[in-house]
Amino acid sequence: MSKVGESILRGAREALAYAKGQKEAGKAHVVMVPKQIDVRAIRNKLHMSQGEFAANFGFSQRTLEKWEQGIRQPEGAARAYLTVILMNPSVVKTALKEYSLSAASSH
Repeated sequence: MSKVGESILRGAREALAYAKGQKEAGKAHVVMVPKQIDVRAIRNKLHMSQGEFAANFGFSQRTLEKWEQGIRQPEGAARAYLTVILMNPSVVKTALKEYSLSAASSH
């Protein structure tokens, strides 16, 4: 069996054991999501207006305004998403574009 196949099979066995209550069988993967994130700095790094950033990444412009003015802070999932945007914006744009195209063609 290939290394990829072995890895998939090992993961499936771990998931099954975990589902059966053997909590020590699964491996936990912990990610670090920043507690604070500078949305304006991310947007500026990408050389986008608030409208462009909102349109490209699925945020409302009003939400961006509140984040950038410090009125509100992004919640955990939004901070994680913004981190991904910061690290690799082209991948996020490509994924969203491909999803939009596939969703449109399925209707």
